[in-house]
Amino acid sequence: MITFDCTSEYILQNDIVCLRPLTFEDQQHILPFSLSEPEIWRLSIDSPIGESGVLHYVEKALKARTAGCEYPFIVFDKRSGKYAGSTRLYDIQREHHTVQLGYTWYGKEFQGTGLNKNCKFLLLEFIFDILEFDRLEFQADAQNSRSIAAMKSIGCKEEGILRSHLIKPDGTRRDSIVLSILRCEWQSHLRDILYAKIKAK
Repeated sequence: MITFDCTSEYILQNDIVCLRPLTFEDQQHILPFSLSEPEIWRLSIDSPIGESGVLHYVEKALKARTAGCEYPFIVFDKRSGKYAGSTRLYDIQREHHTVQLGYTWYGKEFQGTGLNKNCKFLLLEFIFDILEFDRLEFQADAQNSRSIAAMKSIGCKEEGILRSHLIKPDGTRRDSIVLSILRCEWQSHLRDILYAKIKAK
């Protein structure tokens, strides 16, 4: 397994999308979504609402990267020439060769355009083929049907529900669904299936 160094500048890209490390200056790219489309984060635990919310969101993500436990990306849509959202590797467990992928969101303009599948292909290729992690885990609010459908569409297998798992911004508790992809599944068939999907879009 190749050592995953959170201090390195990993840039993942193809003809459709570019994922680069989130920086402090990227607040300017997140703020417009925060001001005009705050409902994007309706089912999220960490919501960058308003200028102070965006500042806190970015500072928290960068602090976690410095600590070596998370790696946030900003997402740029090459077709429109616009910043589209963000995603992140987190709960990085090098000793167990596992990692979680989440904190993923896109502006409404970019939802359903094939952008997410392109991002996921690049990230899965990075996680399994470059870094050689053995397990990739996803979690979401069990009520977030759109996110769950998107994860299953790239080959994630549902594992179960963590009941009353996390506290939501409104103070209520959420059940979290757990899904995963294993490296052997990616290498045996999921890579080819997902590649075919992004090429057909």
